[in-house]
Amino acid sequence: AQQSLNATNKELPMSRKPLITALAFGSATLAGGASLDFDPAQYSEKTVTVNGETITYRAYENIPYVANPVDAAHQTINIYIPAAYYNGGSINGYTAATAPIYLPNQIGGYMPASAGVPGASGFGPKKEGADAMQTALAKGYIVASPGARGRISADGKAPAAIIDLKAAVRYLKHNDANMAGDAGKIISNGTSAGGALSILLGASSNAPDYEAALKTLGAADAPDDIYAVSAYCPISILDHADSAYEWEFHGVNDYEKIDIRQIDYHVERQLQKGTLSAAEQQTSADLKAQFPAYLNSLNLKNADDTPLTLDADGNGSFRDAVAAYLGKSAETALKSGQTTAAQLAADHPWLTLDGDRVTAVDFAAYAKTIGRQKTPPAFDALDLSSGENQLFGSASEDKRHFTAYSQAHSSIAGAGMADAATIKQMNPLHYISDKTAPQHWRIRVGTADRDTSHAIAVILATKLANSGKTVDLAMPWQVPHSGDYDLDELFAWMDNVVKNGQP
Repeated sequence: AQQSLNATNKELPMSRKPLITALAFGSATLAGGASLDFDPAQYSEKTVTVNGETITYRAYENIPYVANPVDAAHQTINIYIPAAYYNGGSINGYTAATAPIYLPNQIGGYMPASAGVPGASGFGPKKEGADAMQTALAKGYIVASPGARGRISADGKAPAAIIDLKAAVRYLKHNDANMAGDAGKIISNGTSAGGALSILLGASSNAPDYEAALKTLGAADAPDDIYAVSAYCPISILDHADSAYEWEFHGVNDYEKIDIRQIDYHVERQLQKGTLSAAEQQTSADLKAQFPAYLNSLNLKNADDTPLTLDADGNGSFRDAVAAYLGKSAETALKSGQTTAAQLAADHPWLTLDGDRVTAVDFAAYAKTIGRQKTPPAFDALDLSSGENQLFGSASEDKRHFTAYSQAHSSIAGAGMADAATIKQMNPLHYISDKTAPQHWRIRVGTADRDTSHAIAVILATKLANSGKTVDLAMPWQVPHSGDYDLDELFAWMDNVVKNGQP
């Protein structure tokens, strides 16, 4: 260990040596488990070419981030560090002492996820051969991608995945002095369920509700707050997602349902088409009727401090706010040349245009145009068939309900209900406040996304903004359920919030 420390002191800039030496005196082995001290000598050297430039980096892989793992295959983190930082170099204005840490999770469908690998992981299309992790390295970021447990195993039920992500952050904080990069500048990223967990990771920073589970795993004795959050199409607020979905899609009875399953740890999606039965249409009506009261209970406010509310029929200022994001997306696409006024008029009759300006959005017509994807209830299925039912299961009961409505109308005799504490730990709204750690948030959900209601992203963004946070929410035009599709914009945002403290 001392040899590793000496080797690192020779390679890292002098300004970091006192910190590294200090860690040598402060490191500890957790009771009942292995040391969680980062070993800078255990790496392999790799290269990646991004935009014609070759980046050499050190790969530290398969590192356990808890002392007492229960799923050693997934409770690991891969860390990638540009080699320039070991000879006093700088990239994009960052140095070994100042480089932010990009923390992308690979979680989809709340399934188990392995730690990410540059060029072989992530979501969305590749750009010029570079994925998000490779792009991050080229821009001078330290990349730390954690694996996490998932719903298909008895020990991967909620809240296992968020516990694992918190433990990974604690590992990085614990080793801040012994690693290149600034653990005070961790920026999380995720897509779909991973996007929801990215949101939850930031919202629940240092929340005591998770402490017992973290201690049981032997997580490092360090905080788990992060600096900023990026989330694509977050499947979040699960205990109210059913009513939000029907608020948007009630009256759209034909569907194209996607069945998510995992084969050899690879998520696969299969399309199933159908039409809602009479019973399902009644369920849709029941759930839609629940949403206004819930939305109003959140006491959300617009930027001008006016309340965002809904009447009993689901109409009101909140509906207008969601529609405004859709209208802005169309205007942006029109002004950028992504589409034309003629194309918008022909293909998107839910829009009313005056030149290049959207003057009205017919929200009901919009829902019919993009189409329904999920049958009601979209998340807490009455027959316990959804992935979220499995997520909220337990070690003794693989699938459980997590809403009062679905339990009351369950088609499975004796179906259990998830405990209130677990349901709370998966909903970021319980933790978002002016004391929530990250100041900076970026949320993206495409206008062609049908996996959850667009209301979810607007609720999250509004709650964050009402708590004094800086939020960048947009609905990219005609983008389906996906992530990492706008890497230039993502990293420009990240650079700005790190270097300037503003989006």
